[in-house]
Amino acid sequence: MTRIASAEQLEVVRREIVGRRDPDRAAIAICAGTGCIAYGSNDLFAAFQDASSELGIEVDVRMTGCHGFCERGPLVVVYPEKIFYQRVKPKDVAEILSKTVAGGEVIERLCYVDPVTGERYTHEEEVPFYKHQKRLILGNNGRIDPTKIEDYLGIGGYGALGKALSMGSDAVLKEVMDARLRGRGGGGFEAGWKWKFCKEASGARKYILCNADEGDPGAFMDRSILEGNPHSVIEGMIIGALAIGGTDGFIYVRNEYPLAVQRLGIALDQAREWGLLGEDILGSGLDFDIRINRGGGAFVCGESTALMLSIEGQVGEPRAKHIHTAESGLWDSPTNLNNVETWANVPGIVSHGADWFQSMGTEGSTGTKIFSLVGKVNNTGLVEVPMGISLRDIVEKIGGGVPSGTFKAVQTGGPSGGCLPEAELDLPVDFDELTTKGSMMGSGGMIVMDETTCMVDFAKYFTNFLRFESCGKCMTCRDGLKRMHQILDRITEGKGSLADLDLIVELGETITEASLCALGGTAANPVLSTLTYFRDEYAAHIDEGTCPAKVCKELITFTIDNDKCTGCTLCAKRCPTGAIAGEKKGPHTVDQDRCIKCRVCFEACPTKWAAVEIN
Repeated sequence: MTRIASAEQLEVVRREIVGRRDPDRAAIAICAGTGCIAYGSNDLFAAFQDASSELGIEVDVRMTGCHGFCERGPLVVVYPEKIFYQRVKPKDVAEILSKTVAGGEVIERLCYVDPVTGERYTHEEEVPFYKHQKRLILGNNGRIDPTKIEDYLGIGGYGALGKALSMGSDAVLKEVMDARLRGRGGGGFEAGWKWKFCKEASGARKYILCNADEGDPGAFMDRSILEGNPHSVIEGMIIGALAIGGTDGFIYVRNEYPLAVQRLGIALDQAREWGLLGEDILGSGLDFDIRINRGGGAFVCGESTALMLSIEGQVGEPRAKHIHTAESGLWDSPTNLNNVETWANVPGIVSHGADWFQSMGTEGSTGTKIFSLVGKVNNTGLVEVPMGISLRDIVEKIGGGVPSGTFKAVQTGGPSGGCLPEAELDLPVDFDELTTKGSMMGSGGMIVMDETTCMVDFAKYFTNFLRFESCGKCMTCRDGLKRMHQILDRITEGKGSLADLDLIVELGETITEASLCALGGTAANPVLSTLTYFRDEYAAHIDEGTCPAKVCKELITFTIDNDKCTGCTLCAKRCPTGAIAGEKKGPHTVDQDRCIKCRVCFEACPTKWAAVEIN
């Protein structure tokens, strides 16, 4: 490929790429996000290539980024009709080619069936999981091969960069400020103002950083963007460099995301080859390049100053921000840091304008937000919704509701997010509203819980996670979280007191106020929010010595009701400690001394009214 020398030449190349493609040609898009690869999409891709050759059926087969509906993988979309197939296996390939591609026939058994209504859906945009989203960022994941820059150019990629170069740095900065784009990494600070502060800071070198580590190991939104559409992030960072005067860029990505690292590296090499990155970008005189820095996956390195120290080769721990990183950040130079999702929003803002972006969301939270929707909900995966949508719409319309039918709580914001009860389901999802209720937007994690979740145990789990992720620099965070976990552990064992609840509140407030970074500043959220909304569960553990959700092992026992037991012996066969005794079609008993309360017997019991009871 010849290096593109100008924005005008870029448009010529784009028209050539689009002109070579027939929109009516049959094509197969296979989800190749990490989740679907784990389900076997690589084997599926090979099977489509082999079968299309054997059957003599002409079809373009492409591996794309994550489509979002992760639990239904591997996902396949047949173009141009956009027929949506889920849980596809290599054995289904020949049938898809002969019946759907060649014959136009829909294979009903591969279509998505709503688990609640039983309705079958043929096309991707009709599936409720997708229908109620607004996929500005994720929408292109299923359309392009992330390893081919031609695919990105074909959908208008780097057109925003060409427009930005003609606008000039001041006009670009104003557009981003007018859009009121808030950082999607958790803090929610307006990106335009961060850019402005960095632009006005003095320094020969200015660094443009992208946080792709995200801190939260369960939040894979940023990873999926890098895996599925890395050029959108690169283009956003180049536009940011133009607006700020940036000279060098780094993308800090955790090394546990090998696919993201690989595809990002391919995209960076391609951008340099095409003249879109490096020296004299598109003949504009702009010099800017980006390097990958692999992080070790430390939660605390999601914090800006810890991330910058890690890039410098030092221990990743936060420092006091009496001097902002916009003035003195990486190697004491002016530095601007935004996360992956924030940068991916920039090309759209430049292309369509600030008013377009502000037309979505609320006055204080514009645009869309990507969430990782998981837990006790029928449809799990990555969802992108306009700011201001209610929690209820996400859980019920997109998530398809709770399988058991009993919603209990939803945690938003990742491991240090707060838990909100059913009474708050109509709360608009934006930065400010969530904070007022004791939760936060955070990194975009969203965990749905039903009546089988113990809120005390839930708070203990995340407190334990956060205490080990604390860098240890702040005594309040390091020792406070350890002490808080000890108290919660005591409560779940039935050894707590009501005085412990007051102590937890005091600890939480101290940790929040006295910690340097957002890890400590938000670490008490799971505990404080569950105490606020589910105090009765804490009281039950303390006053009654019971766990209402029947989760905490020290407070429950497993017994067998022999009036309901059929004597099938499945529980005895599967018990890992041999704690269950009984003859076939005869009564069974549980030896409480040997029982480890693993729930295997409860899950194994086949009777309609479970004979294995949790007391």
